[in-house]
Formats: sequence, C-alpha cells, structure tokens
Amino acid sequence: MNKKLAAALSGGAVLVLTLSGCSSDDNSDKVNAWAKNVCDKVQPQLQKIANANAAIQQQTADNSKPADVQKTDSAAFQQISQAYKALGAAVDSAGAPPVDGGETTQKEAVKELNASSAAYANLEKKVDALDTKDQAKFADGLKGIADELNKISTGGDEALRKLQSGEVGTAMAKQKGCQKPTASVAPNTASPKPGAPSPSASPSKKS
Repeated sequence: MNKKLAAALSGGAVLVLTLSGCSSDDNSDKVNAWAKNVCDKVQPQLQKIANANAAIQQQTADNSKPADVQKTDSAAFQQISQAYKALGAAVDSAGAPPVDGGETTQKEAVKELNASSAAYANLEKKVDALDTKDQAKFADGLKGIADELNKISTGGDEALRKLQSGEVGTAMAKQKGCQKPTASVAPNTASPKPGAPSPSASPSKKS
C-alpha cells in the first residue's frame, strides 16, 4: 500500500547530495569557507530527511494497518517539511557564495527550499485527511499523494542544481556535512505520535 509512496520518496530530490562541477583555484579559500558554513548546518537536516524516508520505507508491508501508515507518513512529511525550511534558512544565513552570480543563485535556491517545505507540509495535511477506515479509499489516496510527491521531486530544482555546480558544488562535495547520511531511525516507527519531530527548524545551530 505504501510502496509507491516509499519509491517516490527514495527517488526524490534530497538536495545538496548530487554535487558536481569543476574545481578552480581562484577564490578557493573563500568558497571552501562558505561551503563549510552551509554544510555544517545542512547535515542535521539531511539526517532528518533520511530518517523520515526510512520510516516510510519501513511501513511498506502489505498488511500494514492504514492508521499506522497514516501516522508514520504524517510524521515523516512533517519532519521533511521542517528540514527543508531549515535548509533554506541555512543557505540564506550563509550569504551569497563568493562566485559570479552567487547572490542570484543563493536567492533562487532558498526560494526552492522554502517551496519544498510548503509542499511537504501540504502532503502532511493530505495524509492526515485520508480515510483510514476504508482501505481501498486509503490506498487510492496514497497513490494520489505519491503522484504529487513525484512532481515535487522532479520539478523546480534548477536553482539547487545551479548552486551545486561549478566551484561551489565542488567545495560542497568535499564537505562531510553535505554527504548523504545513513538513516538512523528506530525499527518501530508506528508508535510515536505524529508530532514527534518537534518544530526544531533551528538552522543556526552550530556544532
């Protein structure tokens, strides 16, 4: 029942992970410093996204109860929404990267991250509104949410791709904080309340 949703999520644009570009020695110290500043703040949010992804993946058995699936998916979407919002704040607070067109690229990336946050918040509301008493209707509802998730994942990432290209992308790729994290979610994901991921969009938290 939840497999299509899990597949859509796993294929989604979990940003700041597909980093590419050619290195340049010009201004490299400043670019590396900017990348470290962003990636140090990004890592906790990428971890939240990975954990939420894993929670949905774990709730994909055909015999999963609709109420449990709803609870897990709702909490996961809430967590992903908060993570994207914090990612946007992290990129925003870092200032423009010290490269040509950096300010425009930064602003567009922040705009996309905030839009993704709003989109996942909307998916959370839609999951919460599904009828768990009718399994067929619930499955149809999940299918519709998976379709929306595919659209979110495949569209509107141009500014993020631009941010992750060239010298800035190369610098970010070197930072451990921008590497794809391994999910560290507990096996039992159905029991926590939907509000379990507290509103912790605190991108300015530094280690």
